Amino acid sequence: MGYTVNDEEKNEQQVVGVVIDSSSEETSNPPRRTGFLEKLRTYEDALDRKLGVEAHSIQRKLPENRNRFYARWTGQLAMIGFWVGSCMNLGTFATGFLGWQLGLDLRQSILIIVFGSAAGSAVTSWCATMGAPTGLRQVSICRYSFGWYPAKVIAILNIVQEIGWCASGSITGGQALSAFSDGRIGAQVGVVICSVLSLVLSFFGLKAVYLYANFSWFIYLTMFLIIFGEVVTFGNLSAPPSVQGATGSGAALTFFGIMYGASACCAGYVSDFYVEYPANISKMKVFSFTFIGLYGSTVICAVSGAIAASALSNDQYWNEQYGVGIGFLVQAIVYPYGLAKFLLLLMMFASIGLNCASMYSVTLSIQQAAQSLAVIPRFIWTVVCFAAVIALGLAGSDRLLVYLQNFLSLLGYYSTAIFVCLITEHYVFRRGAFDNYNLEVWDKPAMLPIGYAAGPAFILGVVGAILGMATTWYTGVLAMLIGDRGGDIGNELCFLFSLIVYVPARFIEMRLVGR
Repeated sequence: MGYTVNDEEKNEQQVVGVVIDSSSEETSNPPRRTGFLEKLRTYEDALDRKLGVEAHSIQRKLPENRNRFYARWTGQLAMIGFWVGSCMNLGTFATGFLGWQLGLDLRQSILIIVFGSAAGSAVTSWCATMGAPTGLRQVSICRYSFGWYPAKVIAILNIVQEIGWCASGSITGGQALSAFSDGRIGAQVGVVICSVLSLVLSFFGLKAVYLYANFSWFIYLTMFLIIFGEVVTFGNLSAPPSVQGATGSGAALTFFGIMYGASACCAGYVSDFYVEYPANISKMKVFSFTFIGLYGSTVICAVSGAIAASALSNDQYWNEQYGVGIGFLVQAIVYPYGLAKFLLLLMMFASIGLNCASMYSVTLSIQQAAQSLAVIPRFIWTVVCFAAVIALGLAGSDRLLVYLQNFLSLLGYYSTAIFVCLITEHYVFRRGAFDNYNLEVWDKPAMLPIGYAAGPAFILGVVGAILGMATTWYTGVLAMLIGDRGGDIGNELCFLFSLIVYVPARFIEMRLVGR
């Protein structure tokens, strides 16, 4: 079934383009649970009844079954706190250093942080508006444009990305703990501690993730406002950029892509956090609250980092501490010494907000990647992801900035392609109304689009990204044309290629297939 269209005169829905594919290899009925898996499911159901661990987390949340907390104004304001609690951490602070690393001056870095983060936050905030009206997780929403099988690719990419975010958060948390202990405790120990605490919170599901964010966001906001207030007087506005002309333009484009990607990267899974909100909640409210929390926290942290980076050339002690670790630099910046120690301890816990949200969502992406994976309880996948995060966090703990640059530069590309397909499908083909989505068929492959439009659009978008990306390990053919080091235009090409392909291909798909 393609979609439904409202008949205003009869006040009922008409089903358009019914196509039943009885030969589908994958049906909506999950594999039969037997033996060991059945026992695990029984344990999960018992834990759900007693502790609320979300035993049926990827199922559609019907309006009548949603938590009433999210309907109150305190629950709705929690959207802001959720993003502040997740994004205000040492990793976001470190991202602000990348402009300096690329040769930009402080003014250029701040402008790019402000506008790059705004563009990326707008993408994530719009995708967030789809969660409450549908009651579906983001990968399941993608099935209405990508189809059943192509949406699995989104799930797989989400898995890679979210485990990477968890590792990044653990690395920065470990460095904060190491600085707090004056190096007596290695960063690797901090990685393990952050990962364990994140595992505990994500184990209990969305309710625990929101609960942690709601109690922590004000603390982390205050913490980074203190850091911003202490570092702002040391900003070096007189230092010129180390790259000029076309090379400088390329560096600016690359940093813009990084800041955009850091905020837009959640587009593939952001609705995972909104399924409990009322179905009739204002889309503008969801967009605004998400944007305020995500954009505000990113800008405050990243600008603080950019200011600190600009002062390194004028302060030998800061530069030496930065060489030891970014946590030691924070200790050098903040005065008095006791306050610096206290903030470093809090920074370790700040990383947990990012980690537990990502660790929670990645288990949902795993379950939506294949029905054979969905029968395995979510808490099992939480433990598996925890092991992966530990391994990656320990491996990358000594190369933080390189790790971040390589990782963040890739995040925006596929998120851009997802955004193009979702927003075009919603406004062009679904007429901007959720009534035109048949939400009953979210898990029925034969009644969803096949993906003849979104598949090629996504692939061509990735091709555009490859041609235009500029990273430390690869520079695309078109990116190399900008200056001596290249400039990242991967997101721009991805957006253009995806849009050009998707619109005509979707019209053809609907005419030929009817869904």
